[in-house]
Amino acid sequence: MTDPWLVLVDLQRIFGAPDSPWAAPRFDAAAAACARLAERFAPRVVLTRFVAPERPTGAWGPYYEQFPFALVPADDPLYDLVDPFAVSGFEVVTRTTFGKWGPELAAVTGGAPLVVGGVSTDCCVLSTVLPAADDGVGVTVVADACAGASDDDHARALDAMRLYAPLLEVVDSLP
Repeated sequence: MTDPWLVLVDLQRIFGAPDSPWAAPRFDAAAAACARLAERFAPRVVLTRFVAPERPTGAWGPYYEQFPFALVPADDPLYDLVDPFAVSGFEVVTRTTFGKWGPELAAVTGGAPLVVGGVSTDCCVLSTVLPAADDGVGVTVVADACAGASDDDHARALDAMRLYAPLLEVVDSLP
């Protein structure tokens, strides 16, 4: 069996800064669990970043009308990875979509199973793991390495992902 890749989703200031409208309340705890996982899986770790599109189209137009603070260039500090991930040296996949599964991430992981943590459980994590599982990639989501927009949203997203078993497994933590 191929060794899994650790995918750490969107560990960025925009989701971790307490004053951000998109702050995940348990971001720090999830990031600490992600850092422990990164030590365990290195060098098979890939980080992802969410950034706004230069020119939002389709449904993204009204979305960014609701959240104009996030409509900044990709190199704005708002989209920076937080420490220790900012200086980790791991590969980074950046996309303008909530879901990070696509040709770029697939090229890095090569179809190997994925272990996933990050934020937000109910948005970018969910949007990343479901298409990966649908593509036939085995996915394990580590619940304590994820944080949602709220505890209830986190729990609901984990429950939704559990519906995809056996393609997708949710574990509380890794031993």
